[in-house]
Amino acid sequence: MAGSAHGHTPAAWTGVIISFIGFCIAGVFMVAANQPGFWAGMGVIVLGGIVGGAMKAAGLGMPKESAAVAAARETATATARARA
Repeated sequence: MAGSAHGHTPAAWTGVIISFIGFCIAGVFMVAANQPGFWAGMGVIVLGGIVGGAMKAAGLGMPKESAAVAAARETATATARARA
């Protein structure tokens, strides 16, 4: 995955950070035995997914690769395997 830069976009980082904050909120309130606070944290987790998806739809996610790029990657992979 390191070669494809998977997830290194503003949409991915924002969605993960918001979801992580929600996870922390839910965890604190779960230990405190506070159900409304726990469900509020779960709501923040869902909000992170929605915000990340909206940002991706707005063009801040990974662009779709063209057929030429996919074919070039396949050729390079096949060449590398043949040399090994």
